[in-house]
Amino acid sequence: MTISGPADPPSGREAIVPPRRPSLAFLHRRIGGFPRPFWVLWSGTLINRVGTMVEPFLGLYLTTVRGLSLAQTGLVLAVLGAGSIFAQLIGGWLADRIGRRVTLVAGMTANGAAMLALGYAEGLPAIMTTALVLGLTLDMYRPAASALVADLISPAERPRAFGLLFWAVNLGFAVAMLLGGTLAQAGYRWLFWVDALTCVAFGLLVWRAVPETRARRPVTAREPSGFGEVLRDNVMVGYTVLQLAVTFVLMQAYTTLPLAMHADGLAPRDYGIAVAVNGIAIIIVQPLVAPWVARLDRSVVVATGSLFVGAGYGLTAFAGPLWSYAGAVVVWTFGEILVASVGQAIVADLAPARLRGRYGGLWGIAWSGGFLLAPLVGTRLLADGAAALWLSCAALCAAAAAGQLLLAPAIRRRRAALVA
Repeated sequence: MTISGPADPPSGREAIVPPRRPSLAFLHRRIGGFPRPFWVLWSGTLINRVGTMVEPFLGLYLTTVRGLSLAQTGLVLAVLGAGSIFAQLIGGWLADRIGRRVTLVAGMTANGAAMLALGYAEGLPAIMTTALVLGLTLDMYRPAASALVADLISPAERPRAFGLLFWAVNLGFAVAMLLGGTLAQAGYRWLFWVDALTCVAFGLLVWRAVPETRARRPVTAREPSGFGEVLRDNVMVGYTVLQLAVTFVLMQAYTTLPLAMHADGLAPRDYGIAVAVNGIAIIIVQPLVAPWVARLDRSVVVATGSLFVGAGYGLTAFAGPLWSYAGAVVVWTFGEILVASVGQAIVADLAPARLRGRYGGLWGIAWSGGFLLAPLVGTRLLADGAAALWLSCAALCAAAAAGQLLLAPAIRRRRAALVA
């Protein structure tokens, strides 16, 4: 037997692999280890969000260019929001039946066509019809994208992956807001064209570079084809309801917050600054906290995030100067980061592989539904006083956090079965 002395050099490749530099290790913990199709999806998401210019300016376009009244504009926006709820369900069903890739490409292409149709529609009937079609295609891709990530990424790495997509969404939207205002001055039709072209670009990227990830299974007559099995999952339904409550609160930033700031004598520019704090904070903070969040219990993260969202909106009840509104935004933005980082990862933990699209579609209703309900209920609460609105938001988030902790044991058991 030969015994090597301490001076013997190591053998094999270990002798030539240099240690990873600290800067590279920092990046690897945040963005390393994901397959190429994920980065194609990430790039397409960023491109698509950079082109998201119609929605933020749609109300202004309808009143100033098309000459609709405020009531008519509100009706068009309500139709758009209602359509987006059905888009989530349609997209989830298609993602499971015909595949993630085809659904995403078809949804993006149809979205681009509907966007152009709305840009050229004249008269209330035509505008409402095209708004409904746009709503039905607007979020069709989301369940397919969520299912695609769940197919590609291991359960342990999903929070990091979904967090990066959340970061891309907010970075792209920040750029879109800057470019959209400039293009709107040159003519609103530019917004529709840019939005439509970025939708098509996203679809083409996926078609060329993302393989189909849905497992090929023969469809039998006994296999449920609708949402019945999803709706019988009490844990998933309960989780969706809780997220609907939190989303309803988050959407107040784009519905009642500008009204409340106006009532306090602040200008539209001040509202723009306050909301910009949200995007800036997400772009800076989310990549920093992602590895830490991924190691924590996901239900605890969502419950903590819900509490921060509630606390931030609760502080708005005592805000007056711009700095106090901006400070409240920072608080609820941190909560939004926590919820968004692991929210879809929990859905992926709960969903059987063959139902990932439909589970994603149900969860998407929490966001579309929150967007639809926020102005309807929020404005009524605001009419009773700003304190009534913001303290109700705080109480709703506290209840959602408590509900999330009650669901936590069931979610942990499902996750343990997944990784076993």
